[in-house]
Amino acid sequence: MILFYLNKTKSNEFSINQKIIHRFSIMSLQVCIMTPARVFWNEEAEELILPTNTGQMGVLSNHAPLITALDIGAMMVRTKQEWRAVALMGGFALVKNNQVTILVNEAEASSTIDPREAEKAFEEAKTRLEQAQGEKEKVEATFTFKRARARYQIVQAKG
Repeated sequence: MILFYLNKTKSNEFSINQKIIHRFSIMSLQVCIMTPARVFWNEEAEELILPTNTGQMGVLSNHAPLITALDIGAMMVRTKQEWRAVALMGGFALVKNNQVTILVNEAEASSTIDPREAEKAFEEAKTRLEQAQGEKEKVEATFTFKRARARYQIVQAKG
């Protein structure tokens, strides 16, 4: 930003001076993830990558306001120190004024998941999806697969 101001000299003349002001305000996002049971996470973040129904969507500070549906998948959160992974089990996200409110059916942190168990569940869900036959069975297998894949992805991101 450039600021112009008038200076009055000793001889009553005016001179125009300019001053360059640098604004380095680091804005962050206030992120709140809520499930039906509790507030899962309520902290600041620098960046988010959300699993939407149309693909992944990045959110930085000063993002345009929006509401989006969330798919079952891994959400990546960048704090000042590190990237963190969270499995979201479908829901909605509201982005407005550097606040991100995420309402989901369920959320899981990578620290609460056993990596071997997640890999086993992912392989079983993949096999079940490949073998599914009827419409109902395919829908159920797809849901189970997405959930297992999200859990597996976040434990992979952790290590």
